[in-house]
Amino acid sequence: MTATNKSSSAKVSKKPVQKKKYIIDASAPSRDKIFDSGAFEKFLHDRVKINGRTGQLGDVVNITRSEDHKITIITSSHVFSKRYMKYLTKKFMKKHRIRDWLRVVATDSVL
Repeated sequence: MTATNKSSSAKVSKKPVQKKKYIIDASAPSRDKIFDSGAFEKFLHDRVKINGRTGQLGDVVNITRSEDHKITIITSSHVFSKRYMKYLTKKFMKKHRIRDWLRVVATDSVL
């Protein structure tokens, strides 16, 4: 009898890169001049952690702001949770003393 090794003949397949997209819609408070979406975008650039380090987004995370005050966060290999984005949004609002008047609501596609 001969023993065969199944693991040597199996193909090694890499998982496709998981891209995750988060959209934070701050259009209503920005139109009312309550929320500064530019400052929030900079806050996210400074505070998002990748592998335990802040400020080093590189090619892993792309943060952009559109003209209608929607901030889009696209991750390529590092997947965040919606809760982490919600946490950072609440932290920004507390820092600028608008947490008492605004509420963060997470949905399927818009945070």
